[in-house]
Amino acid sequence: MAHSSTVGDTWVRRFHEDSGAAARLVCFPHAGGAASFYFPVSAALRPRTEVLAVQYPGRQDRRAEDPITDIGTLADQVFDALRPRLDDRPVHFFGHSMGAIVAFEVARRMEREDGRSPAALVASGRRAPSRRRAESVHLRDDDGLIAELKRLNGTGGALLEDEELIRMFLPAVRGDYEAIETYVCPPGPPLGCPVTVFVGDDDPHVTLDEARAWREHTTGPFDIQVFEGGHFYLTARPQETLARLADVLSAHS
Repeated sequence: MAHSSTVGDTWVRRFHEDSGAAARLVCFPHAGGAASFYFPVSAALRPRTEVLAVQYPGRQDRRAEDPITDIGTLADQVFDALRPRLDDRPVHFFGHSMGAIVAFEVARRMEREDGRSPAALVASGRRAPSRRRAESVHLRDDDGLIAELKRLNGTGGALLEDEELIRMFLPAVRGDYEAIETYVCPPGPPLGCPVTVFVGDDDPHVTLDEARAWREHTTGPFDIQVFEGGHFYLTARPQETLARLADVLSAHS
């Protein structure tokens, strides 16, 4: 794996050198996820698109930091870190699961504070911000939290059997789950940018109706693309996911 570089500060990672790409894609991880999850995306989309990945506190090289347990606070800090990188070329946002909501909230701040929109937002594996469920995974004990991770199949089984590694990443997972499970979409205008939703047809956390409700959150073009698979359809079908993502970026650059 190529050595990642920090762009601006500890919040943003770039895995490949910027070769003057015409567009930029900012990727937002899922609950418990890290920036490195998006290394394959960076490798696949270069050199046409520069990929930046957000690194939340509490994981990998930021594991000594406390996780942020409020989506609004997290979005504020991510926006501040990204702001210098949002004005020199078209920028697209991609977020999976919790990352879709963080990306949405950062896009709202971008429009409100800077008067500019992302070229497109791709919201993956997450119901619309206005669609809530009563969830309390963050209140479970460690065994219950691990059971949920295994059920979603987003973390390798071998990793979940390593007690030392579990102790390192469970606080970040719990903090992220608290953030997303207590999130209530604040009132405000819809986005002005195109929104595309990616969703697995067997995702236990998102029905197709909940995914289609993203249409309410933009005045721009809307599309939904359904993949075969569950919550982590994108790791089971990487080539198809990347091909469709590249199509979205091309359509809105």
